[in-house]
Amino acid sequence: MPEKILLSWSGGKDSAMARYELSRDPAHAVSALLTTVTEDYDRISMHGVRRVLLEQQAEALGLPLKQVNVPKQATNEIYESRMRATLEQVIQEGIRTVAFGDIFLEDLRKYREGNLALIGMTGIFPIWKRDSAELARTFIELGFKAVVVCVDSKVLDPAFAGRVIDQDFLAQLPPNIDPCGENGEFHSFVCDGPLFTRPVSCTIGEVVARDSFYFCDLVPT
Repeated sequence: MPEKILLSWSGGKDSAMARYELSRDPAHAVSALLTTVTEDYDRISMHGVRRVLLEQQAEALGLPLKQVNVPKQATNEIYESRMRATLEQVIQEGIRTVAFGDIFLEDLRKYREGNLALIGMTGIFPIWKRDSAELARTFIELGFKAVVVCVDSKVLDPAFAGRVIDQDFLAQLPPNIDPCGENGEFHSFVCDGPLFTRPVSCTIGEVVARDSFYFCDLVPT
C-alpha cells in the first residue's frame, strides 16, 4: 500500500512540480495539501493569493486542504506552534510524512526536517537538486499554467508581476535570477495543468506594493 503523504502547498509552480513527481511514484500517495494562510489578509502567506482561489485550486486537484492560519507579522514561535498543532492532527489521520517543493536551500531543508523530527514525522523532497532551468522548462512543457503573483523588487523588475510563466518569461529573466525563483525572487500561482480536473478561473487584478514586494492580485471569475 502506498505511503500517505501530506504535501506542503504554496499554490505555486514548485509545489505543483513536487505534486507531479509524487503522482509518478507508486510508493507514495498524496492525501492532503498543507498551506499557511495569513488570516488578517485572508491570503496565502508570502504569495498574497486569495484564500478562495487556494480552495478552488485544491478542489481542482481533488485533494483535501489543511490550512494553517497565522497573523500578519507572525513570530516564529506563533508559526511553529500553529503548524505543529495542525501536523499533530494529521498524525492522527495516519500521515507521518510531509513532502516539500524545495530545490536547493540546504538551511531551509534542515529547518523543516528538524521541526518534523520533534513530533515524529519525516520530510521528503521530490524535486531536490533538480536543475532549476530544466525544471522550469519541464513545468511549461507539461502544460502547467501559472501567473507571477509576487516579485521582490530588490532583485527583479516589478513589471514581472502578473506575467504568465512561459518560454518568453524565462528568456527575459535576468541571468542572476533563478528560473524557479528559488531564492525568493518571485512567487507564482498555478491555475491549470496535469492532475487538475478543471482550470482555476481568475483574471489579473491590480498590482500593489508592500515594502519591497509587488503583489499582483488575482480575481476569481
